[in-house]
Amino acid sequence: MLKFLIRLILWIPRQILSYLKQIWSLKRYPRGPFPLPVIGSMWRQYDTSVSEMTFRKLAKDYGNIYSLWAGSYHCIVLCGYQAMKEVLIDHSKAFVDRPVTAYLSTATKEKGIIFSNGHTWWQQRQFGVVTMRKLGLGKKSMEVQIQEEAQEVVEFFAETKGQPFDPSLSMMKLFSNVICATAFGHRFSTEDQNFLELIDKISFLLRFGGTVSYFLYEAFPCIMKHLPGPHQTVLSFMENMLSFAKKEIKQHKENQCQHEPQDFIDFYLLQMEKTKDDPNSTYNEDNLAHCIVDFFMAGAETTLSSLKWALLIMATHLDIQDKVYKEMEEVFSPSHTICYEDRRKLPYTNAVIHEILRFRYSLLFGLPRKSVQDIHVNGFLLPKGIIILGDLRSVLLDPEQWETPEEFNPHHFLDKEGNFVMKEAWLPFGAGARACLGELLAKIELFNIFTRLLWAFRVEPPEGVELSEKSIIGAIVHPTPYKICAHPRIKTPQSGLTTRRSC
Repeated sequence: MLKFLIRLILWIPRQILSYLKQIWSLKRYPRGPFPLPVIGSMWRQYDTSVSEMTFRKLAKDYGNIYSLWAGSYHCIVLCGYQAMKEVLIDHSKAFVDRPVTAYLSTATKEKGIIFSNGHTWWQQRQFGVVTMRKLGLGKKSMEVQIQEEAQEVVEFFAETKGQPFDPSLSMMKLFSNVICATAFGHRFSTEDQNFLELIDKISFLLRFGGTVSYFLYEAFPCIMKHLPGPHQTVLSFMENMLSFAKKEIKQHKENQCQHEPQDFIDFYLLQMEKTKDDPNSTYNEDNLAHCIVDFFMAGAETTLSSLKWALLIMATHLDIQDKVYKEMEEVFSPSHTICYEDRRKLPYTNAVIHEILRFRYSLLFGLPRKSVQDIHVNGFLLPKGIIILGDLRSVLLDPEQWETPEEFNPHHFLDKEGNFVMKEAWLPFGAGARACLGELLAKIELFNIFTRLLWAFRVEPPEGVELSEKSIIGAIVHPTPYKICAHPRIKTPQSGLTTRRSC
């Protein structure tokens, strides 16, 4: 207790000095909300309440490049496509690092891919890109696994027999098992207790990122690390997930010579063996375990959020859902097995999926970057070490880039002839050197699952229920819990119609 009090006494003058430095430096940076002691500019967030609109509201007051102080951390926020392009795209190599904050450093130890920097990040990222290709990402081997998992979801929907149900849990198991197959080479039973606990821990970890406890830990790490609370639970869960990964690594090492590399762990262990005499190698079991946790953290909950939004939007836009089905019915035979390559034959369906990812971005904002050199943009100096926060949601809703940004409109991705057209401002997976490693995997998952479900069912609100499109705000933005009815499509090729029963 005495040590804690001494640290607290020493901490107060440091905070006063830090605040005086903040005030002195204001004139050098883009303007923004005036920082208060300790909490920085966060008072503006409490004033406006944290929502998907928070950063865009501040941009209206301070411009598309503005300053925001999170405690003692100074961030430059980018809003809109033009600001994002001028900084993170045109100067991509200058913003390859992640900020090393108190919580992230404690939780991730700056290992793996997402939160590492420098040589470690470069090696882990390059290995990840190459290995994903070797595993058949975008080829039939990986897609077959995704199709098998998707079929289980189709069967789960069928078992509901048109009655109202919450689709969330079955889909979370699906995305987690796809990552298990990629990393471990096998899937888990959906009744496996360890697997279910893993799913729960992933969800808890990602919810924590938007809580008051998280911000308090970042602002007062010396104090918070001695106090009980959700932050201690999160750090414990992180260790549990790393132990889960290391258990799989140990099993792979025991069987390493019995087969050719079949999954991410196999390829990583082979790389460790090849580089064991290289003093600059960062390939080790700790980094491997953190890479695996990164896959789960980045790939499961975000894709789940996107598909939950997709089903909700289809249930509230039945006319668009019926157009998707009609397009598939015109292209496919009733027995056709849908695959990712089919997107080229389905321009309207492809446009709907892209519009879902634009209209309902799954993150509250893009992951922060840190500059590795001084950059001048629009008369502002962005000095080496500054934290850059790209508001990707503002890019996806930029009125200068989208005809009806606040409306769900698949025609954003269609030309006058109905052909699919990609837009430069479509950046749900980020931009530059730190763009999401799992972008292609997510696209394959979403296309396969979305089309298979709408090929088999018409999803509708329960009778007499008006579904809400309100969000639950956290590091991942989910829709509020909802139930839908999945009515099996009864295909009648002669008439081109389907029949259904009402809830």
